[in-house]
Amino acid sequence: MAMKIRLARGGSKKRPYYAIVASDSRMPRDGRFIEKLGTYHPMLPKDSEDRVKMDMERVTYWLGQGAQPTDRVARFLEAAGHREKSVRNNPKAAQPGKKATERAKERAAKAEAAAE
Repeated sequence: MAMKIRLARGGSKKRPYYAIVASDSRMPRDGRFIEKLGTYHPMLPKDSEDRVKMDMERVTYWLGQGAQPTDRVARFLEAAGHREKSVRNNPKAAQPGKKATERAKERAAKAEAAAE
């Protein structure tokens, strides 16, 4: 079974509240989970102690069992000092998509034709 440590969303519209859970990766985001490991309140200030709370004993247990944290949970673990910082390099994320590049080429062609 592929295990993940991830966020499950709760709260109302425009007032998010997340539970940090250990779940099977095939289950839906807000669906069935095995254990609740903590909470995350993104609406609180970044320096607040209540913004991220985790039961680190259980998190380390699940990591030892082979659970993989998602990107956001991995950042929480890095901030808590329980995981070494990983280098994030995704140069393709900053590049525009296919349609945007096509539009840019069309604009450049129109500007070139107008200049002549």
